[in-house]
Amino acid sequence: MILRFLGALAAACFALAGIANAQGKAELLWYSQAAFKITTPGGKVILIDPWIKNAPLTPPELKDLSKIGKVDVILVTHGHGDHLGDSMEISKAQNVPMWGPAGMNQFLVTLGKLPAKLAPRMNVGGTAEVVPGVKITQTHAEHSSEMILKDENGKSVSYPAGEPVGFIITLENGFKIYHMGDTGIFGDMKWIGEYYKPDLILIPIGGHYVMDPKDAAYATNLIKPKMAWPIHYASNPYLKGTPAEYKAALGSSPVQVIDAVPGTVKTF
Repeated sequence: MILRFLGALAAACFALAGIANAQGKAELLWYSQAAFKITTPGGKVILIDPWIKNAPLTPPELKDLSKIGKVDVILVTHGHGDHLGDSMEISKAQNVPMWGPAGMNQFLVTLGKLPAKLAPRMNVGGTAEVVPGVKITQTHAEHSSEMILKDENGKSVSYPAGEPVGFIITLENGFKIYHMGDTGIFGDMKWIGEYYKPDLILIPIGGHYVMDPKDAAYATNLIKPKMAWPIHYASNPYLKGTPAEYKAALGSSPVQVIDAVPGTVKTF
């Protein structure tokens, strides 16, 4: 009887600890461009679009992939080099899955670039629990997706990489992050905001390849998040949009803008 009571008490303590952990905070590290490291309230680590080593704006002290630490899952929004980046190298080194557009992952498996177990497939509208308590949903993104890979002779070859996507990431405590990937404005952003109700959006503002600050402000007002973190700007001469222009375009919007520099760590 006493042993059963002690066992039940221990189980209850573990359950309470799990609840407390899930009610904790999420930590986001922005490398630069669209690359983030999310440490969830439950201690899981998610990398998104990890273009790190060759990204010009990533702080030098963050470029050593061996110092990233434990990774549980990698998310890639599309096949362009500034998003696919170092994801395959990290996936193979740590033996962790890389979730991305179904067409991209299928091509990587077919080409022998990744084993099937590291390249799970899903598609727009699908939801998957990628680590216990953390779910991702793929959304539409208004962009393109190709990848340039080396063939057996070392020649760069362009391959199709499925449909570009964004990710709604729902953490253990219910906090929702919408990484929009590379995208232009599309009408269903309003629906995404109404249905998924993201707390934080990671939104491209650079222009030329993605939304400029004015477009991004309009998109933000469609989605109506609590917070917005402008990304994907200043890494090349075409990405001229700035956070100051984005904030000016938002005007009196109640959305909290996180005006950060590469290397910034924020807790939510």
